[in-house]
Amino acid sequence: MNLKQEIETLIRARYPILYVLSSEEARVQNLAVEIAQKRQKKIFEWTCTNGIMPAGASIQSQKQRNSATKDPLAALDQVIDQVEPAIFLFKDFHPFLTKSNYAVVRKLKDIALQLKNSFKTILLVSPVLEIPAELEKEITLISFPLPSKEELGALLDSIIKEIRQFDRVAIDLDEAGRERLLQAALGLTLGEAENVFAKIIVKDQRLSGEDVNEVFAEKQQIIRKSGLLEYYATNETFSHVGGLGLLKEWLQKRAISLTTEARDFGLPPPKGILMLGVQGCGKSLCAKAVSCLWQLPLLRFDVGRMFGSLVGSSEENIRRAIAVAESVAPAILWVDEIDKAFAGAQGSGATDSGTTARVFGTFLTWLSEKTTPVFVVATANDISQLPPELLRKGRLDEIFFVDLPTSSEREEIFSIHIEKRGRDVHRFDLPALAAASHDFSGAEIEEAIISGLYDAFDAQHELTNENVLGALAQTVPLAKTMDEHLHRLRSWAHGRARSASAGRIAGAVEKEHESKEP
Repeated sequence: MNLKQEIETLIRARYPILYVLSSEEARVQNLAVEIAQKRQKKIFEWTCTNGIMPAGASIQSQKQRNSATKDPLAALDQVIDQVEPAIFLFKDFHPFLTKSNYAVVRKLKDIALQLKNSFKTILLVSPVLEIPAELEKEITLISFPLPSKEELGALLDSIIKEIRQFDRVAIDLDEAGRERLLQAALGLTLGEAENVFAKIIVKDQRLSGEDVNEVFAEKQQIIRKSGLLEYYATNETFSHVGGLGLLKEWLQKRAISLTTEARDFGLPPPKGILMLGVQGCGKSLCAKAVSCLWQLPLLRFDVGRMFGSLVGSSEENIRRAIAVAESVAPAILWVDEIDKAFAGAQGSGATDSGTTARVFGTFLTWLSEKTTPVFVVATANDISQLPPELLRKGRLDEIFFVDLPTSSEREEIFSIHIEKRGRDVHRFDLPALAAASHDFSGAEIEEAIISGLYDAFDAQHELTNENVLGALAQTVPLAKTMDEHLHRLRSWAHGRARSASAGRIAGAVEKEHESKEP
């Protein structure tokens, strides 16, 4: 049963008050008008500025206004006085459902008892959920979903049909481009989608599948308004990530899982991954690169923003953050250093009255039950701080262990950072640099190159192999100072997590083979 059929069924069953949770009044009203016409009912709309008037009547239509019904009590009296079968669409009625408006709440409760024996129905349309305890048994809540890809496709087709008459606007939209544009637009309301399509046309005088970044910019506005998530614009790609071949391959295979073909094939959208490992080895860089690979917006989830001073506000904040992430889906939700974010969740009852545990519980429940295509990328450095509930299969698709780069991977990392700074890689002895950087992380290799650049600039000559080798010799890698921690990480990951690097598996097998030789 689709939503239209569900609402029509509830109206036919004489449910007195339906509360439709949506910010798209126009879509809800169009659906209500269709149902009213089919059931041969009259339909009226109410706002606090115009009072009750026939649904769809223009604001300029002064004759059909009833100014006296601007007052909510008078408007509800009008509902009682209406004799013929009708649907009453009350827009933004939620401010009148608070405790300070008890007369309105009581009036609505009285009407609900009468509407059960009539052919009249009240539809409350609001973007905010406000149901007083007195009306919980009389009101039926309906969550109105955002437009589907088919609805967005119909909107796009109508826009294309309209602009084809203008020769100066080029339509460069093949089937693949149309799919990318509609996929990016999922999560927008019809009004927002129409605005962003019009913006693309006005800005470029063309419409193509390469304009997905403009759609992401529209989603960025939604995220900024929430104040709970951070839209993270990035140009990082996997060409900037050295090594981690198995992790890259895993992510590339799932790049096509969000397409219509994948849905038809029976593939569910991927849930997410946890990248556990040594600091500075590319976990955060991979999170940014996934956004470019999949052409999806990257949202940074800062758990620190979730915690408020008021009782219950932290739990509400995380629910709102999740709702925002789902509203702009498909998207990637990046939870950086999740081990620190939810550290102490198990014992938070003694420290913060259980707030951290409740926030973490809400997040875990969402991970298990989410159906929207929000791919979670979580990173962690310390397994001792990770609650065991997070590691259970079903919440995340896979756990990858990101170890220190192997010799060949260090050569690749040197090559990436040398080219990134406009130098010719062939002028450097990469095997010698890789040999001198044993146990160095990717971040430490980058810092060595930057340090070498400073030395070269100070000496007024071009960057050389010796500059980088000198910087490496002066650096004590973190792996040396945290050797015990690294050993504990590797011991835990063995058999519990997949290696992110094919070279690391080969190296481990070779080392094990050597240890067994006499």
